[in-house]
Amino acid sequence: MPARVSALLTLLLEQPVSLYAAAVLRIGYGFLYLAFLLREFPHRDEIWGPDSPWTPALARQLFDQTGWASVLTLSDSRAYFEVCYAAALITSALFMLGWRTRAVSVLFAVVVTSFHARAIFMTDGGDNLILLMALYLVVTACGRRWSLDARRTRIRASVGGTPRFPLDRPSGELRRHLRDARLTVITVLHNCGMLAIAAQVCFLYGSAGLYKVQGATWGNGTALHYALSLDLFRPWPELSRAADGHEVLIALACYLTVLLQVAFPFVLFGRLKYPVLGMLLGMHLGIAVFLGLPLFSGAMIAADAVFLPDRFYRFLGQLWRGTIRRTDVRQAGTASCGEPALVPPQHTPSSP
Repeated sequence: MPARVSALLTLLLEQPVSLYAAAVLRIGYGFLYLAFLLREFPHRDEIWGPDSPWTPALARQLFDQTGWASVLTLSDSRAYFEVCYAAALITSALFMLGWRTRAVSVLFAVVVTSFHARAIFMTDGGDNLILLMALYLVVTACGRRWSLDARRTRIRASVGGTPRFPLDRPSGELRRHLRDARLTVITVLHNCGMLAIAAQVCFLYGSAGLYKVQGATWGNGTALHYALSLDLFRPWPELSRAADGHEVLIALACYLTVLLQVAFPFVLFGRLKYPVLGMLLGMHLGIAVFLGLPLFSGAMIAADAVFLPDRFYRFLGQLWRGTIRRTDVRQAGTASCGEPALVPPQHTPSSP
């Protein structure tokens, strides 16, 4: 037991874990919220604006009971609302790209919290998970990989940039200790944040599966039949009717959904998690297509990425770079074959 505790402390204190997974979460949720705001741009006034049926005054009354807050209710001016909406779009894009991620992650959390609190009764539930993840990502080092910050760090290292705390000065030793303490705090916060994200996803799947077990419609395999019959969740009525016609497949999908959600927290420490994650990916894609909940499905797919190891993402990066190199070589070869050959002119002897 002491050896295990020592190994856990070493893992928690010395090295940040799942840096690529944190980058995927940052890119995924930044992109999802940017797409969400762009999709609702024509309806922004009805949902969050000063002329919304859920007025700023009603929102402030609810805040007195729930303790929520929103920057959108600081003023009832339309110009102020438009500025806030434009700032939210820019913040989501910068967070996705990983520009000054430490500061922008805080702004992104403020944006998501403010828009969620302003119209808490007018969303589909997908933004609930995005809100939680935005708060968790504030304490993570999600800008260390696949970001503009990482690119800037590589450029500085390639040109031989000077360290921030030079050790050849009289106070260099103190600065080194301060730097080490800062790195330790950042590492601990990042690892705790990633563990909190993983625990949140496990709790979500486990509780959802247990709630489904208690329902009669999931027990007899008809829950998806009723879901596909609701006009509110039928973006493609013909497709929903075609899927609903396969009763056996609908029942099997119900049982498989419950089994995957209940078993998910127990398969994370073995190789069985990979096929389970693949089946969950298919389940969420089905929810997006058949039930018309793309934001919720995208949020869940991004959350599942936390359970894939960094070596998987490094392999994807190497595969992508190899594909790009082969494409460049093929294009260069095609271009060289298509160019006319430059043959020097032949001088024939003139006739006498």
